Amino acid sequence: MLMRTDPFRDLDRLTQQVFGTVARPAAMPMDAYRKGHEFFVHLDLPGIDSDSIDLEVEQNVLTIRAERSQVSPEGAEMIVSERPSGSFSRQLFLGETLEAEGIAADYHAGVLTLTIPVREAAKPRKLAVTSSDTDKQLTSA
Repeated sequence: MLMRTDPFRDLDRLTQQVFGTVARPAAMPMDAYRKGHEFFVHLDLPGIDSDSIDLEVEQNVLTIRAERSQVSPEGAEMIVSERPSGSFSRQLFLGETLEAEGIAADYHAGVLTLTIPVREAAKPRKLAVTSSDTDKQLTSA
């Protein structure tokens, strides 16, 4: 049996038992990157029912909320309870270059994937170069 001592985890567990609250806010780890003309955000939400996931965009702030229920079989004595339960929340601030109306969300295998398109005006584009040099004349051979 592997044993590990973490006094802060033990203190959090004691606080939760005494006050009925979670001492540390539950994390919602994420990765974010840009690929082409889209941003991708992957958020780890293992064990969460997809119906409990709520996404809301207000101005340039995307709020992600989810809830996980405590699983405790009736009549069982809990020995270790490290898996966080309750409400999870995270806010992402969207830059002006992102299209908030086009956000797509997919939840698969405990990972919420958000796809956020880049606005047309923010996409790189080629510019035409003109010449105002009148001294040069092109001749065909």
